[in-house]
Amino acid sequence: MAKASPAPRPARKSQPSAAFGYTFPAIRGVQAGREYYVSMCPLRLIPKIFLFNEEELVPELRAQRILNKARVPEIARYLLDNRGDYTFSALTASIDGFAEFTPAVGQELGLLGSLHVAMDARFVINDGQHRRAAIETAIRENPELADESIAVVFFVDVGLARCQQMFADLNRHAIRPSTSLGVLYDQRDESGRTVKQWIINDPMFHPLTEMEKSTLAKRSRKLFTLSALYQASMSVMPALRVGAEEDSPERLGEFWALVAAQFPAWKQVASGDLSSSAVRQHQLHSHALVLHAMGRAGAGLISQHPRDWKKRLKGLQDIDWSRQNTALWEGRAMVGGKVSKAGTQVVLVTNAIKQALGVKLSADEARLEAALIGEKTHG
Repeated sequence: MAKASPAPRPARKSQPSAAFGYTFPAIRGVQAGREYYVSMCPLRLIPKIFLFNEEELVPELRAQRILNKARVPEIARYLLDNRGDYTFSALTASIDGFAEFTPAVGQELGLLGSLHVAMDARFVINDGQHRRAAIETAIRENPELADESIAVVFFVDVGLARCQQMFADLNRHAIRPSTSLGVLYDQRDESGRTVKQWIINDPMFHPLTEMEKSTLAKRSRKLFTLSALYQASMSVMPALRVGAEEDSPERLGEFWALVAAQFPAWKQVASGDLSSSAVRQHQLHSHALVLHAMGRAGAGLISQHPRDWKKRLKGLQDIDWSRQNTALWEGRAMVGGKVSKAGTQVVLVTNAIKQALGVKLSADEARLEAALIGEKTHG
């Protein structure tokens, strides 16, 4: 015979209901045998009741991580710049103090009602302190936001240990979306839309591009990732004068078509005559690092040689892209035999491409190049 489930633990009632306090319209639910409550709070109320003053406490006495103040302006700007279509997920908070749920009249299941919280109760944010701070910042700039609302999930009387565990549990399985997926789904990024439109309409690049993941599995049939092509395209787009014009995807596509013409292996992969894994394993020209450098070098080429830059792209064929060419690539694209995406490596690969295309190096690029040559000479 199955055992009966234990009755849910209700909000704490260790003292009589206070004459003064907060009242939230709420929905009651149960998780792990504990009652919790979901309410809609006006944004104006968020900075007033959800205080964050734990910065001076040592980590073991805090229920949250230290507020990263550098993140707050970015989140606030997102809220202010997208007044018509911003999206904020619910805050999660614990109530340290007296709280009582009263079902609404006529509710048979008792799930809808009001949550009454004593005035001296303390609200501890378990998840969402940066959103709370951003809301406060945004309201100061645009008071109209104060009339809008955000969902809040309340847990009652859980104590420090439980608060810390809740924070760990809430963040344990949180996974940031890949850069590729972020670019794919972001409709506000004008440049991202241009890159996506080019790739989706390109008969060669689209089948070869992983649109969701930012890394390729060893046996993947793809040759590029959306994030890599996006980053590379962002470097060259200003030189191409790609903007909001309707032909921007076509102009971007023309550049990459000219680049692809210098690498027969890319077309062989597209036609199925060569495996993408073999290309990635033995050659460097399809790696994100090199694509980024191609975009940077392409921008310099177009700026310095606006009339004949298309012809000069043939210089890409003069570079030995084999990973076995350690004389060129070790210390430049690879460190200890492994491809490195560090900023210094991006610049050094850009230098190699620029030199092959007849493009002058900038002062910073020349300095890094001299340092690499000196290291190899005395190494």
